[in-house]
Amino acid sequence: MEDRRFEYEEFIKNNPKSHFMQSIKWAMVKSNWINEIVTVKDKNGNIKGSMSLLIRKVPFLNRTIMYSPRGPVCDIHDIETFKSLIMKAKELAGKYKSYVLKLDPDVEKEDAEFNRIVAQLGFKTKNDSENFEGIQPRFVFRLDIKGKTEDEVSMIFNQKVRYNIRLAGKKGVEVKIGSKKDIPEFHKIMLETGIRDEFVVRNASYFETMLDCLGDNIRLYLAYFNGQIIAGTVAVVYGNKCWYLYGASSNDFRNVMPNYLLQWEMIKWAVQSGCDIYDFRGVSGDLDESNPLYGLYRFKKGFGGKFTEFIGELDYVFSPFTYKLVEKGEKTFRELRRRLFVLKNRETKTTSKE
Repeated sequence: MEDRRFEYEEFIKNNPKSHFMQSIKWAMVKSNWINEIVTVKDKNGNIKGSMSLLIRKVPFLNRTIMYSPRGPVCDIHDIETFKSLIMKAKELAGKYKSYVLKLDPDVEKEDAEFNRIVAQLGFKTKNDSENFEGIQPRFVFRLDIKGKTEDEVSMIFNQKVRYNIRLAGKKGVEVKIGSKKDIPEFHKIMLETGIRDEFVVRNASYFETMLDCLGDNIRLYLAYFNGQIIAGTVAVVYGNKCWYLYGASSNDFRNVMPNYLLQWEMIKWAVQSGCDIYDFRGVSGDLDESNPLYGLYRFKKGFGGKFTEFIGELDYVFSPFTYKLVEKGEKTFRELRRRLFVLKNRETKTTSKE
């Protein structure tokens, strides 16, 4: 069993479509989901395609959802391998009574051949969201750092970004790598950010689990000013990529530009780790300057990455009736959860001040 796990991890890490969410370590983070792994091998017995599947019961129904985050990992234009992976997932769907297999692959929207393949295999494509309605962000910024030195990478940034990085240092901002003992303080700032920007924040225990399970692949970066934590980020290095996963900043001391210095420290880790890509993760696809999320787009754009649109969510439906039933309420539930989170935490903050 241990040999098979090692073989799988080595395949994932060394594949061009490598993604930490397809690793066994990530499945350990998602311990409230059942994890199954399907693979396809070549004639020599070597893995040539795989999917890590996360399976969870749908509330109030005798059905489960099957999800492969950023899967599959394979030559995405090899239709036979892709089809074999889907058929193996279909067998497991019968075992677990799954109504759908959801994918959101690391494939850009303009890949015409892949679009043709998923249509041929019978997937439903969901790419109508412009903000953060999907499970994973559909729009990201990606910085090509392959073979580049830190100096070469910094010259890709616009002049204002380089200035703000230097300014943070001059103002006395110091970045340190945190540990589990720093999670409570980081989480306080995370909550502050969630209330300000109106998004749901995970429990502190989730971030502790991430540090435990991902080990050397994850870092918690903390920005200090006058001895106190004023901002923090979480980054993951896996395979040939580094991802900026979470970010939080206090409402105070934003003028000392800690977020710019934090990004630079994470990018330097990616360069030192020999990564090809630094992924800034999600931005809005609505580029109207009146969009409340435009500031996030402008911040990440300043680092010179490529604005990338993925193909979106792909649904392989096993039970059409359940699919219609569940999908209809999914978006409503997420929006309600977000509103309740913001309302509850704003009230809590107001009460604590009184």
